[in-house]
Amino acid sequence: MSGEGKVVCVTGASGYIASWLVKLLLDRGYTVHATVRSLDDPKRTEHLLALDGAKERLSSFEANLTVDGSFDAAVNGCVCVFHTASPVIITSVDDPKAELLDPAVKGTLNVLKSAAKVQSLKRVVLTSSIATVMFGVKLPESGGVVDETWFSDPVTCEQAKWWYQVSKIQAEDAAVKFSKENGVDLVVINPGYVIGPLLQPTINFTSDGFMSLIETGKEIFPDGINITVDVRDVATAHILAFEKPEANGRYCVVRDVVRSSEIMMILDKLYPDLGYSERKLLIRKCVEALPYSVSKEKAESLGIEFTPLEISLNDALESLKEKKFLNP
Repeated sequence: MSGEGKVVCVTGASGYIASWLVKLLLDRGYTVHATVRSLDDPKRTEHLLALDGAKERLSSFEANLTVDGSFDAAVNGCVCVFHTASPVIITSVDDPKAELLDPAVKGTLNVLKSAAKVQSLKRVVLTSSIATVMFGVKLPESGGVVDETWFSDPVTCEQAKWWYQVSKIQAEDAAVKFSKENGVDLVVINPGYVIGPLLQPTINFTSDGFMSLIETGKEIFPDGINITVDVRDVATAHILAFEKPEANGRYCVVRDVVRSSEIMMILDKLYPDLGYSERKLLIRKCVEALPYSVSKEKAESLGIEFTPLEISLNDALESLKEKKFLNP
C-alpha cells in the first residue's frame, strides 16, 4: 500500500469530505492523525473509529481553529497535513468575522504555523473551493472555459455579502502567502459543489441542498447551474496531490456543470416509481447550451478518474435514504 509507514494529519476529520479522506487514507495504509473540535462528541468520532484500519492506524486529537498551537500535537511527526477544517455557512450570517472569517483565516494560519515546525513534513494540501475561482467575476459565454487561472473578486463578494466566498478567498490567499514566506510546500484543491454518499451521521450543507432540490425543487443556485463533483473524487484528489511530487498550485476539481432540470431528469430515470417528474417543481426545463465549463485538464493530470454524475446522484440519494434524512 502506498501509504504504509507514513503518518498524515487530517484537520476537521469529522466533516463530509474529510471523513472520506480519512477512509481512503486508511485504505491506502496511512496512519492518520485526525483532529476534531471535541473528542467528547460521538457524532464527530464514532463513524471514524468504525472505519477499516482505524483501530490500528487512527489517532484522534482535539483542536480548535482559533487557538494558537492547537494543532501542534496532531501535526507532529507527519509527512503531510490535509487541512479541510473550515466553517461552511452559506445562508444568513449574524457575525461574519466570528462565524466565518476568523475560523477560516486564523485557523488556516494556525495549522500552517504548526506544520512549519515539523521537519518531517513534505507538503500541506489545503481544501479550498470553487468559491475562490469564479465568484464576483464575469463568467465566460458560449462555451468558454474556467480554469485554475481564474480568481474570484473579493471586493465584489464582500459588497454582495457572500461571506462564505470571502472566507475561502481570504484563507487561500493567507495560505499561499504564508507558504511562500516560510518554505512550506502547498497544494490547493478547489472542488465544486460536492455530492455523493455520506459517512458522517449528520447532514452537511451540500447534501442538505441536494435533498432540498429533490424534495421541493428549490434551486441550489439562483441560475439553476450546478458545478458538481463526487465527494470520493475530491478525497482522492487530496491524496494524489500529496502522492504526486509534481503536484503544484491549484486544482479545480469539478466533474459536471449541469442544470438542475438535468439532475432531476436523471433521478427520474433512476427512480421512476418515486414520481419526481410528476411533482410541482420550481425548476424550469431548459435546453439551452450551458454558457461555460470548468476545465478538468489539470485535475486529470493527477490521475483522477471522475465518477459519472449518474452514480454520484444515485449513491447520494441512497445514502440520504439509508440515514433517514430523506423519505421519498
